[in-house]
Amino acid sequence: MRAHASSIVDPAAEVAEDVEIGPYCVIGPRVTIGAGSVVGPHVIIGGRTTIGRNNHFFSFCAIGGVPQDKKYAGEDTELVIGDGNTLRESCTISLGTAGGGGVTSIGADNWIMASVHIAHDCVVGDHTILANNATLAGHVTLGDWVILGGMTAVHQFCSVGTHAMAAGGSIVLRDVPPYVICSGNPAEPHGINSEGLKRRGVDAETINLLRRAYKTLYRDGLTAADAVNALSSLSEQNPSSAGAIDALKNFVQNSQRGIVR
Repeated sequence: MRAHASSIVDPAAEVAEDVEIGPYCVIGPRVTIGAGSVVGPHVIIGGRTTIGRNNHFFSFCAIGGVPQDKKYAGEDTELVIGDGNTLRESCTISLGTAGGGGVTSIGADNWIMASVHIAHDCVVGDHTILANNATLAGHVTLGDWVILGGMTAVHQFCSVGTHAMAAGGSIVLRDVPPYVICSGNPAEPHGINSEGLKRRGVDAETINLLRRAYKTLYRDGLTAADAVNALSSLSEQNPSSAGAIDALKNFVQNSQRGIVR
């Protein structure tokens, strides 16, 4: 560990030998930081927090803080962060709560921009982009490859499906299905994230079928139950793209808050 002399690293913390810790940091006794990570100036990492390899925390991040939940009474909860994440200036991530399963979880290779807040018991997948000042309330789930524009706020207990995107300033009050672009206050759907899918190597046939699936879900006047049945038929008729269609169908079928409309 290469820590600046002004930083305080508790002797009980488990920090890999090549981790760089900048000036005026505070690292608590129950923190684990994996190899190749960089902790910039004025960063605070506390709680029972496990951080993987090759993460970069920029100045003034506050990681593993006590949940902003009045019901929290000091229970032994945790924060788990995977590998290869970038967290820009002034990000905050809270520990989990006993009532929410006890764990806040961040996956791998996420790009988390300045002043993002990730609250207690959130689950963030891999390869997400959270632009400046995006805010996740408690118990939010983000799938892989999700993009949230700047100033986007996601209501507690909402889920945002894989490859979905919310435009800047969106207020997300319901679940956002996979592949869907949404925007507004409250957020409304505006088609499929086709450009993002192209960039990630999804074939043209699957993208076109997802456009058809979107029409089934949002343009054909079907109830959610009838749309699920229609999506099942579309999946059966197109086995090469069934995985993508089934992801959309299953998300809608299992949505607890209802989907954006």
